[in-house]
Amino acid sequence: MIYEMTARAGEVKIIPTSELEEITQNLLTIITTAKNTAPLDRGFGISAAMLDAPISANQAKIAAEIVTAAKEYEPRAQITNVIFDGELSEGKLNIRVQFKLVEKKIRGGVF
Repeated sequence: MIYEMTARAGEVKIIPTSELEEITQNLLTIITTAKNTAPLDRGFGISAAMLDAPISANQAKIAAEIVTAAKEYEPRAQITNVIFDGELSEGKLNIRVQFKLVEKKIRGGVF
């Protein structure tokens, strides 16, 4: 099953009600955090170096940053698609991230 989230800062739930909610919240935190801003892990997040460059020229780089960061910091999710929406001429960009849950592997099978 493919899930979708929009990358914009929102309310943080201290106690998520499901694993899916926890994973979605973790992905949101990863995507909306600029690298070098998390005090105990400067590599956490995505690079902000592309923010001042034309968005259309950097969409592939932004998508690659999101996929790489998600792989490292939220291995329970596999990014399947990164979609860019918005008025680029007005400097507005919405990023939608589609992902699927990675099956947990245990000795003797999958659950």
